Amino acid sequence: MIASAVLSFTDYDLIGAPEFVGLDNYAALAADPRVARAIENTLLYTVIHVPLACVLALGLALLLNQVTGRAAGVFRTVFYLPSMTPTVAVGVLFLFLLNGQAGLLNEVLGVFGIEGPQWTSDPDWMLPGIVIMSLWNLGASTIVLFAALRNVPRELTEAAMIDGAGSWQRFRHITLPMISAALFFVVIVDTIAALQMFDQVYTMYFGTSQAQQTTGDAALFYVVYLFQQGFQYLHMGYASALAWLLFAVIAVITFIQIKVGDRLVHYE
Repeated sequence: MIASAVLSFTDYDLIGAPEFVGLDNYAALAADPRVARAIENTLLYTVIHVPLACVLALGLALLLNQVTGRAAGVFRTVFYLPSMTPTVAVGVLFLFLLNGQAGLLNEVLGVFGIEGPQWTSDPDWMLPGIVIMSLWNLGASTIVLFAALRNVPRELTEAAMIDGAGSWQRFRHITLPMISAALFFVVIVDTIAALQMFDQVYTMYFGTSQAQQTTGDAALFYVVYLFQQGFQYLHMGYASALAWLLFAVIAVITFIQIKVGDRLVHYE
């Protein structure tokens, strides 16, 4: 980190010696339209992905909490298996699943009379397609929330049932507050991961020069652009400045989340 901080004030191409340029790299960030587009795409993806991922992971955890006996371990394993899949393989897989002509998703939509969009080539549908792909891997969040659900005191739920509380009331007033710390952790971790999205997007849209020419900047995420600057164009000083801007953005967002979480999270 110290080395990257120093390099962010230099012009460095990995071959020659770094040349000190002061704040030029940071000034270039402010004037670079592709940086603005990459930030816009990444933030929009984060705003869509994180709530969906948390809700779906909580739903899966609630389902797992209803399973008892030997089947419980089997279902926990099945739900976690996608987390073990290499991210590059997931990117290749979803290139086929989201194919506009013969993809499985559009085939399913066609059964209901819906004409599916061109997920991987239409700029307006690339980001929704990436969000769909990202929801494949909810295993870690599901297991964290499942563990939190298992620790909710049963006597509280039973007392609420005796008092006549319905399922929704028990979930809202007992379960949700008791698992709020774990849910808060999942929100922070998922937010940081979303802001650093790289592997699948690069595999799907930037793995070849031809793919990059056809997609333009519709799928340009911040870390993808950072990678391009550092390892394709050898602008390592500029890439280091990009990295520190991302670090600052993540730090600010996490700080805000912690301040908000202090008011909403219940700690025993």
